[in-house]
Amino acid sequence: MGSPGDVPRWKPSASSTRKENDHDPETESLASEEEAHVISDKMEPNFPFSTGLGSLNAGLNKGYQSSPNNLPPHTEAIKTPPLDSQIGRSLDVELNHSKQPLIQDDSVMSLDNYLGEVGYRGNGIFLTWRDLSVTVPGSKGGRRSILEGVNGYVEPGEVLAVMGPSGCGKSTLLDALAGRLGSKTKQTGEILINGRKQTLAFGTSAYVTQDDTLMTTLTVQEAVYYSAQLQLPDSMSRAQKKQRAEATIREMGLQDAINTRIGGWSSKGLSGGQKRRVSICIEILTRPKLLFLDEPTSGLDSAASYHVMNRIIKLAQQDRRTVIASIHQPSSEVFELFHNLCLLSSGRLVYFGSTSATNEFFSLNGFPCPTMRNPSDHYLRTINKDFDNDVEQGLGQSMTTVQVIDVLVKSYKSSEYLQHVSKTMYEICQQKGETLEKGGSQAGFITQSLVLTKRSFVNMYRDLGYYWLRLAIYIALCLCVGTIFYNIGSSFGSIQARGSMLMFVASFLTFVAIGGFPSFVEDMKIFTRERLNGHYGVGAFVVGNTLSSIPYLFLISVLPGAMAYYLVGLQKTLDHFLCFALVLFACMLLVESLMMIVASVVPDFLMGIITGAGIQGVLMLNGGFFRLPNDLPEPFWRYPMYYISFHKYAYQGFYKNEFEGLIFPNNEVRQPATITGEEILRNTWQVGMGYSKWVDLAILLGMVVLYRFMFLGIVKFIEKVKPILRSADAAPSKQSAA
Repeated sequence: MGSPGDVPRWKPSASSTRKENDHDPETESLASEEEAHVISDKMEPNFPFSTGLGSLNAGLNKGYQSSPNNLPPHTEAIKTPPLDSQIGRSLDVELNHSKQPLIQDDSVMSLDNYLGEVGYRGNGIFLTWRDLSVTVPGSKGGRRSILEGVNGYVEPGEVLAVMGPSGCGKSTLLDALAGRLGSKTKQTGEILINGRKQTLAFGTSAYVTQDDTLMTTLTVQEAVYYSAQLQLPDSMSRAQKKQRAEATIREMGLQDAINTRIGGWSSKGLSGGQKRRVSICIEILTRPKLLFLDEPTSGLDSAASYHVMNRIIKLAQQDRRTVIASIHQPSSEVFELFHNLCLLSSGRLVYFGSTSATNEFFSLNGFPCPTMRNPSDHYLRTINKDFDNDVEQGLGQSMTTVQVIDVLVKSYKSSEYLQHVSKTMYEICQQKGETLEKGGSQAGFITQSLVLTKRSFVNMYRDLGYYWLRLAIYIALCLCVGTIFYNIGSSFGSIQARGSMLMFVASFLTFVAIGGFPSFVEDMKIFTRERLNGHYGVGAFVVGNTLSSIPYLFLISVLPGAMAYYLVGLQKTLDHFLCFALVLFACMLLVESLMMIVASVVPDFLMGIITGAGIQGVLMLNGGFFRLPNDLPEPFWRYPMYYISFHKYAYQGFYKNEFEGLIFPNNEVRQPATITGEEILRNTWQVGMGYSKWVDLAILLGMVVLYRFMFLGIVKFIEKVKPILRSADAAPSKQSAA
């Protein structure tokens, strides 16, 4: 057991000296621009990694030691002044901290003046939450608590840091505040926006998730510029949007990687830290009123983390943006940038208040931050119960981590820190700020559709697995079909061979279309992220995806189809081949539309492929080839499944196109010497002859439109139903609590 003068629990390690000739290629370009601002403005804190007595004294004055006059931490814990004087000084520090003048950035201001006042310049968003609790279904029945009675607030122009060990509920808190909790979670408590109960409208807030969901085939410039075209208003010219995109890229230090593709599993591209900065770039293009950042410094080194967060905080202050960031383990320089701190442990609120007063709170409870240690490291180690070691308190007393957390939570609940937070929340709620305007993206529907069409077309062109691999497989399959049924002729046996060949094309060639499902699932992930942040609507996505896929589907229908068609020796007139190619094209479009519906319900690509294959197998059985229409059981398979299956209309379109006008020798006994194609259609294939092949094609195209509208309706329905289900689940919880 250490003596009272020893450092509790851990000994600080000596900091290594940074060599002047060390360079980090990922952050070098970013550091040069920010360093000039820091030196010229003489801002606090000093430039990170600066050495010398000046930065050391600044660090000591900001709380890196637990007492003035360099007293040992335990001695300070013993000689602590009365609680009231400590709390009073803490609140004074907090109030003075909140009243610091806003940081002005000449470069950003000149950019806004040049581009016009696009961003919001009002009072901003005041966000408060009281007694916020979140539960999820437990593994053994019952419900498991993720957040327990959390209180807090964040004001315009300030950045709130949400900290805590892994699994403490940081991301869940952000999801709850942003209204993004899943349907299985139950939320109780009160969340007010500007003192009112109102939902965040699309376009009001932005959310940068932990997962960097980006289109891997695009370059950095393309990804940010396409997003700028989608989000920025039509009143801005393309040149202005491009300048805004390039300026944002420079703000995040990505100018050296501007023409580098983002990259994914199939190709090397950006590093993890660079992808993180691209995600931030996309969401701060419009300077949103409310910005949620879920671990924005993940994958970044300490220097890049400082410059990125410093830039975000400057934008928040000058534009009065409200920013909430969950952050895992910030450096001391990054920690000093935040205004307030929300410290969580196992879903419980350990501390909420000014970052500058956090060390005093821990010191009052006997856990001061040792000299020259990163405060955030000390706080996280103290409340992390994953590795439940004994924590040494003042006077050599030891406690388990669980006991430490209980002490801190109880101390905070009975402290004037909580009273100050409650008072501030009350004042915010009494102001009754402005009601949020409901509205989506600022770009028009036509602009959104055109931009999404172009972006999706480029992605499909560069992604080999989307269509090019399928084209190669189609060519190989059609060569197989063409050689197996080569020059089929017009004998009596060719009747069955023709039917089998056309059935294979209509069924199994279209069945291979599910191979593009994984690529579409990635598009759906990007759509979900951008839709939640209000970049565009469902209709624009459907139009863009449909228009961009038409050229590729037409190519893989015509080129392989022509090889199979003419090798087999089907009717060689142009109108017959055109009908054959159009029916095949309509089937390809229809299968892709069907897989879109599956993707909206089953987002996992492996389960989606299995589900889509099963649905197509059922429809294929009802098409009228494996079991003739008159032989299908009527209760279910004939009515309605036979008429729902698109294979019915594909088979009939192909059969009418091929058999009408042909005459075959008849080998049946006591029958005419020849048999016409029309007789074969009626008697052999039991095809309805009341309408032409073009009607079958029109029905297929109508089913394509229907399936696309079904996808749109399902997505809209899920968006509307989720909040209703969540509120319905929360109602019984409130009644039981009462």
